[in-house]
Amino acid sequence: MKVCWKVVSALCLFAIPAMGAEQNQISEPEKQDGWQLLFDGKSTTGWMTPKQKPLPAMHVQQGALNPHPCDYMLVYEKPLENFVLALDFKITEKCNSGIFVRTKSLEPRPGKDVGFNGIEIAIDAAPEPGFHTTGAIYDLVPTRKNAMKPVGEWNHMQITSRGVLLTVEVNGEQVSQINFDQWNEANLRPDGSAHKFDVAYKDHPRSGYIGLQDHGSDCWYRNIKLKLLPASDLK
Repeated sequence: MKVCWKVVSALCLFAIPAMGAEQNQISEPEKQDGWQLLFDGKSTTGWMTPKQKPLPAMHVQQGALNPHPCDYMLVYEKPLENFVLALDFKITEKCNSGIFVRTKSLEPRPGKDVGFNGIEIAIDAAPEPGFHTTGAIYDLVPTRKNAMKPVGEWNHMQITSRGVLLTVEVNGEQVSQINFDQWNEANLRPDGSAHKFDVAYKDHPRSGYIGLQDHGSDCWYRNIKLKLLPASDLK
């Protein structure tokens, strides 16, 4: 798999909103840098079900969004293209969740769940680096390491979706990256090994919905912030 970890690019230059005492807030420097808040810590405003229905208030728990239980994932109301998504998350024992990006449609294909329409960044209690460890591009690109803190502690994740590249950082460390132009065949990684998705990702849309997955476990998200990247930044 041809993933270059030493590439110096503009992706490394974006300011990362820090975790602090004031949760679900945007500071003035963040506003000036183009960040916006996607969750106010009090309501489900801006979020919906995959069927584009309003979310019940039960998903807001102590200043965080918990997608469990829901209809597969909580969806942000607007499709996005070229952005940095930053958030904090906390998991429970044996948790299995994830963050979806580039979800091209909220209508599942026959026999498939809506996850097949997007790209999942794994959030999982698995201790060893791999295709399903927190920060992995699920079943496509494994993590370099497990950078997640112990179960019950808050973590920070940043996802940069920019043209052909998707880059994931956990607690300030880059753990995975994918160049979609290298993915020419369905069910095959560039190195010829098999994965579960019947998609040639070179042709997958580079915009779509983001979502917080429910896979049967409690998992909390807060400080959900977004920075849109102008098309002029693309090379």
